Amino acid sequence: MKVTDRWYSDRLGRELTVARWGTYGTPVLLFPTAGGDAEEVERNGLLAHVQPLIDAGRAKVYSCDSVAGQAMLDRAGSTDHRYALFNRFHQAVGEEVVPAIFSDCGGPQPVVTAGASIGAFNSLAILCRYPHLVNAAVCMSGSYALEGFIGGRFTDDLFYSSPLHFLPGLDGPALDTLRRRMVILATGSGEWEDVGESWRVAQLLGGKGVPNRVDDWGPRYAHDWPTWYEMLPTYLDEVLP
Repeated sequence: MKVTDRWYSDRLGRELTVARWGTYGTPVLLFPTAGGDAEEVERNGLLAHVQPLIDAGRAKVYSCDSVAGQAMLDRAGSTDHRYALFNRFHQAVGEEVVPAIFSDCGGPQPVVTAGASIGAFNSLAILCRYPHLVNAAVCMSGSYALEGFIGGRFTDDLFYSSPLHFLPGLDGPALDTLRRRMVILATGSGEWEDVGESWRVAQLLGGKGVPNRVDDWGPRYAHDWPTWYEMLPTYLDEVLP
């Protein structure tokens, strides 16, 4: 059963859509790719590959519009605007989407974030920025250097949006909590994949004492939906109760 909710987000200055599939289980916030909306994962067949976990009551899957990713692809506004939108998008996820998930689930409980490509970046960023809300992140075929896509000057919004920038200085209770979380960095080494992106993140996470693992699925796995069809159910089966 799919349920769709929509509200106006003051942080984003537009409506935000969140879709949900399933009734019971651990909430999984599944981010779309850069240009995707809340239903992209369903249209492209990814949801069908985790349907057994939904049917078994182990996963309750949510997805929201990729607002900042859409602006990045469309080159909307200035580079400063696009970085600011990523920062505000992450704030909207942490302060609007996740609380809505808690309300739908009857109270706070550990969330798993997941996604591919820019969805992997968002999954990692939300875990690192809000470790008190997220228990694990499944990051597939990730692209983590946001400035490589947007360019422009370095801004505070880029700093707060990007774990590659804010994580080195993270300390105190937030880091203590993050060290009790898990990050899976899964990637192929086929067409359009870059294993080095995952290893760069792994080195940073490891240096801060954050549990993580890089899995290279090899040259037969390209940066494409069939790769994620295999990866996502494999890793959700591992991290879900």
